[in-house]
Amino acid sequence: MKKTILLTILLAAFASCSDSDTYEDIETPPTTPTNPTNPTNPTNPTTAVTYNKDVKSIIDANCVSCHSSGRSAAFRPLTTFAQVKAAVESAGLLGRIQLQNGQQGLMPQGGRMAQANIDLIVKWNADGLKEN
Repeated sequence: MKKTILLTILLAAFASCSDSDTYEDIETPPTTPTNPTNPTNPTNPTTAVTYNKDVKSIIDANCVSCHSSGRSAAFRPLTTFAQVKAAVESAGLLGRIQLQNGQQGLMPQGGRMAQANIDLIVKWNADGLKEN
């Protein structure tokens, strides 16, 4: 009798733990950009991407928590246009944000940001790293 009750409790516990989410659903980051230039096609904006209009909000949301004064990565601040531009041009920012989860050097360290945000930063570089 005790075995039957124990088995019933264990089966109920396992059944309550199931969910419709798969590991892929849980591990795949959302692809909604923080600040899309063109909401109908955010990964391929039709207008030029600029720092103030498109990139600053992405950097603020994903990078500044570490890359600012008094933080763990204060040696490479990313709080101004000039600092972010320099990081793209000479510090490998584009390469680091495009790494996959689990690869050494990925930024942000908490996990890869949404692909649409990465695409906007890459397009910003291709468009000439314009401020406004």
